[in-house]
Order: sequence, then C-alpha cells, then structure tokens
Amino acid sequence: MATSTPASDLPQAMLETVTPAADWVIVLPIALALMGAAGLMMFRRSNGTPLMGAVLVVLGIIACEIALLIEILANGPVSMTMGRWLPPFGISLTADIFGAGFALAAALVTLMVLLYAELDRAGADGRDAFHPMVLLLLAGVTGAFLTGDLFNLYVWFEVMLIASFGLIVQGNRPLQLDGAIKYGFLNFLATTFFLLALGLLYGLLGTLNMSDIMRVAPAANPAAMAGVAALLMLAFGMKAAAFPVNAWLPASYHTPPAAISALFAGLLTKVGAYALLRALVAVLPASRELLEPALAVIAIATLLVAPLGAIAETNLRRAIGFIVIGGIGAVLAGLSMPSLNGIAGSGLYIFHAILTMTALYMVAGLVEKTTGQTDSRRMGGLYAANAPVSILFLVLVLASAGVPPFLGFWPKLLLLEAGLAQGVTNATPGWVGAAMVIALMVNAVLTLIAGTRLWAHVFWRSGPEGSGSEHGKVDLIPFDGRGRLALGVTSVLVAGIVVAGLWPGPLLDGASTGAADIADPSRYIQATGLAGEAP
Repeated sequence: MATSTPASDLPQAMLETVTPAADWVIVLPIALALMGAAGLMMFRRSNGTPLMGAVLVVLGIIACEIALLIEILANGPVSMTMGRWLPPFGISLTADIFGAGFALAAALVTLMVLLYAELDRAGADGRDAFHPMVLLLLAGVTGAFLTGDLFNLYVWFEVMLIASFGLIVQGNRPLQLDGAIKYGFLNFLATTFFLLALGLLYGLLGTLNMSDIMRVAPAANPAAMAGVAALLMLAFGMKAAAFPVNAWLPASYHTPPAAISALFAGLLTKVGAYALLRALVAVLPASRELLEPALAVIAIATLLVAPLGAIAETNLRRAIGFIVIGGIGAVLAGLSMPSLNGIAGSGLYIFHAILTMTALYMVAGLVEKTTGQTDSRRMGGLYAANAPVSILFLVLVLASAGVPPFLGFWPKLLLLEAGLAQGVTNATPGWVGAAMVIALMVNAVLTLIAGTRLWAHVFWRSGPEGSGSEHGKVDLIPFDGRGRLALGVTSVLVAGIVVAGLWPGPLLDGASTGAADIADPSRYIQATGLAGEAP
C-alpha cells in the first residue's frame, strides 16, 4: 500500500511502501465487473457485442480469482486497503480460501449462464441491458465474498439487490412483476435490519472492520453484542431464505427466464449463507454461542420443512426453489456445530450449492423449453425423447440429496461427523448434535423423494397427468441451435460437478484449511496488519 505516512505510525505489517503485484488480484475481479458493466451499457444495442464482451470480462475475472486462490494457498489470506486510510478505517478487501473459492465458483457459473441464456434470447433483446446487469450482479457477489468490512458488505448487498431487481423484471410479464414485489420487499426489509445492526455495532465498538471487531468485541457488553448478532442472523437469514423467512424465494425465482433463475439460485442465497458463516462464527463467536439453540432450531426446521414443500409442489421451478432452501438448512447446521468439521461442511456445501443449484435450474429451463410447460403435471415422456436431459436432471437430484459419490455427499458427510462428535464431546446443549444428525438424514431422504418424484413425472411417465396419460403422446419442441448450445453448456457444468464428487480431495483439503481460518482467524487478522495492536 503506497503511503507517505511515517513508519512509526503504521502497523508493522503495513510498512511496505509498494503493494506487491500479486495482491492486486483481490481488487481486479470487482473492478473488471464494474467497468465491464458500464462499458457494455454503451454497446448493448450492438448485435453480439454484449455477449462477447461479457464473456471476455468474466474470463478475465476467473483468471484473476484463480491467481488469488493460488496466492492464498501459498501464503495465507490476502488483504488490501484502498488509499491512505489504513485498517481499521479504510475500505479493506480481505480474502481467505472460503471467500476466494466462492468468488471463483460464482464467476464460473456466471460464465455458464451467460452462454446458456442465449436459449431464450432473440436479436431484439439487446436493449434490455441483460449482460451489464449480470456483470453488476457478479460485482456485488464478488465484493460480498471478498470484503473485509461489514459496512462494505452492506454496500455490496445493495449492488446485488439493484442488479437482481433489474434482472427479475426483464420481460415485464405480470407474473414477473408480482415476483419482483415479493422479492424486493422482503430483501429491502432484510437490508434495513442489517443497517440497523451495523449502527448498533458501530455505536458499541467504534469499528466495522471485521478483523478489528474480532479483536475488540470480547471486551464489549455480551448482552448488547448478542442483540446485534440476533439482528444479523435475522437479516442474513432472510437473504439466505432460511425458515421461516423464506417465502419470497419460491414466490419469485420461477418468474423470470430460466437463465436468471439459475443465476439467482446459484449466487444470491449463497451470499447470505456466507455472511452468516463469516459474521456469526468468525466475527462474533461468543454471541453465536448464546444464539446456538435458536440457530439449531432454525437449521432443523429449514432442513425438514423445505423438502416437504418440494414434495407438495407441482410447478417445476417452484419445487426446485424449495430444494434450494433445504440446502441452506445444511449450511445452518454447520453453523450450529462450529467444530472444524461443521465449518468445513458448511463452506463446502456453499461451494457445492453454487454449482449444483445453478445447474438444476438450467436443466429445468431445458425441460420447460422442450415441453412448453412449467407445471410438472402437464409434462411427461421426456426420457424417451431426450435421454441426455433426463440423465442430467437425475444426476443433479442425487447430488442435491447427498447421495455418494456425488458432490453433495461430501459436505453432508462432514456435517454428520460434526454432529456425531458433538453428541459425544459437547453437552451444552447436548441435543444439538443428535438432532442435527437426524435432521440431515431425514432431509436427504425427503430431498431424494421430492427430486425423484419430479423426475418420474417429467421424464418417466409417458404423458401428462390424466386417465389416459399412459397411452398419450406428448408434442415436444425439438432443440434448435440455441437449445443445443444450452444443453452443451449445462452438460459441461454437470460434468464438472460429477468430477468434483469423484475427486473430492482438493475440495476437502481447501474446506479444512478454510474452516481453520474461520475457527482461528489469527491469519486473517494478521493479513490486515492489525495483529498485535492494542484494542
């Protein structure tokens, strides 16, 4: 960090006069996304230019995030503060393995969605600013994963909200507007709770830098800090769609085009889940312990109620929305059992869900395109007509349920190990570990029932629901060139999920290292230069 401030006035870690070139990769993903979004707004009426430009920008972001992840694996967390205002006063970006890994996964699925979105786009759609909005959404998501300051996390949530609201209303259909109102109102309410918590936190501690909060929070009033943590849990729980503040997700995610639904399912709720993990486990661990019973109850309710909603639902994308919510329950389970295995399981589940939920909505879009229907009762006969889509859907259902050896199995295994260990070693409260193990197992079974029920109705049954469906013939719409591109992109993403499940070693190692930095944030604090400073 270039500065002319006297060395005696700076923390020891800030004595360098020039920022190492490797550290700039933490800023470039956000800068590229913001500049790309602004640039594409000027060229949005040019045929082909927005798509090509967006793809190139996202490829550049992926390259920077790979370099950032390599740097973190080699040397530990990376931090950078803009301008002459050093921590805890400046705008800090601080990345550990979890933050950088989630940002990389978000960029990868964004690239896939950009290509997949051509399935439903026509030449006249260039005026809708779809590609700039996608890049703006990616900027907000990346900033949220990489920020080291809670107020800047609020800023990135606002960027995400603006971009997602612009995307969800594209098309101007009444159903989209209805979904946008529900989505917008509850997310604005969550943002209000978040801002209220930030005001109280700053009044109590005089800082919003995450590393600084970790240092000074233990000396603050425990009851007041628990109140702030409860507000953060409510705000981030709404963002993550945890029960019972989850009604907005199944009411809105099925309304926009499938590509936008896929992007939302892969990114938005996962940022809320990551914020819960970072704020409650790393930043305010003492307050999290006081809230553990409530957190455990919310996790269990989310794990059990969400797949029941998926079983009862007939609209394909609404049913998948409940499966997304059930996955948030798995993340909350790890937060209520903050051992290394529990934290690693939550982090790895977020990574898995970013990929798998995006792919599941992409396959749902292919199904809707082929059948011309959104209700599973009016679908059927796709197994014989389109076996590749059938296989993709079934693989993703198994991955979502946590069936081995698919990707979703490994985070649930870590969570089960955490629950069993807590039942043996931790008796305060002693019921949490056993209850989580039971809830996770029941969730897996219910998710499998919900997913296979959808698969049987959409693919295995020979025709729509009705007395003659066994003998009916369904009129299916064949894929054109755009459809084959969307199928190819989806197949690549699903293939990556399968390979990650069959070769989980690197992901498990990364989750273990990331969990260690969450449980013991000393390396995270040291990266900001605040280690050893007097509170």
